[in-house]
Formats: sequence, structure tokens, C-alpha cells
Amino acid sequence: MLQQIDHLGIAVSSLDEAIPYYENALGLKCEHTEEVASQKVKTAFFECGQVHIELLEPTSEDSPIAKFIAKNGEGIHHIAFRTDDIEGQLKKASDTGVRLINEVPVDGAGGKLVAFLHPKSTRGVLTEFCMSK
Repeated sequence: MLQQIDHLGIAVSSLDEAIPYYENALGLKCEHTEEVASQKVKTAFFECGQVHIELLEPTSEDSPIAKFIAKNGEGIHHIAFRTDDIEGQLKKASDTGVRLINEVPVDGAGGKLVAFLHPKSTRGVLTEFCMSK
């Protein structure tokens, strides 16, 4: 079952350039950064209430984030919903005809399991399910 919005993913060209905006202009504090090799990104997380902001910087030209930025520019990339049953959420989505990007969860940032739904099946919004391991 979905529990809440976990985070909003925002594609950026450079964490070094983006982090000061979130810290200085918005007053948020960068909690941590990490590289997620499986997703070909470096991430930075900020807490805002119970929702996090996840900045995503591509680490290679073939990264999905690099492709997104080349096509759309920097900006909101995805919305992530926290769940306590990621496999059940994937099955429910698939059973209703939603196209899955990940048929099985993969390792994501923050030690979570993640899986994405294709935006062509979700009214144009790249949707992520995430669950703590």
C-alpha cells in the first residue's frame, strides 16, 4: 500500500551548482549526497517536511538523467511514492495495464529498493515506487 509521497526527483546538470540554490535561496539543508551506480547518477537529498527533494546529476552521457536533460532541460523528473509492498504495487499497476520500466525492484539511493512506471502509461508522469530494505 502507498504510504506517502517520499520524494520529488529533480534533474540537474551539476550538483555543485544546484545545491547552493536549495541551501541559500530556500534555506534547506543538504542531508547527504551519494552515487547510485546502477542508475548512473549522483544524488543530493534535502528534507522539506515529510517529503524529500532528490537532485539527480548524471554520471555518464548514457544515463537516463542525461537523456532527460538533453530532451527537456533541468527540472522535475519524477515523483516517488513510499510503499510497504513494492512488489505488490508493481503487480497492481501491471494488472491495470500500466507499463513497467522495472519489473522487479532495483537498488536505489538511500538504501531503498526502487521501481519505475513508464510515463506513457501514467499520464506523462514518471512514477517511482520506493521501499526501505
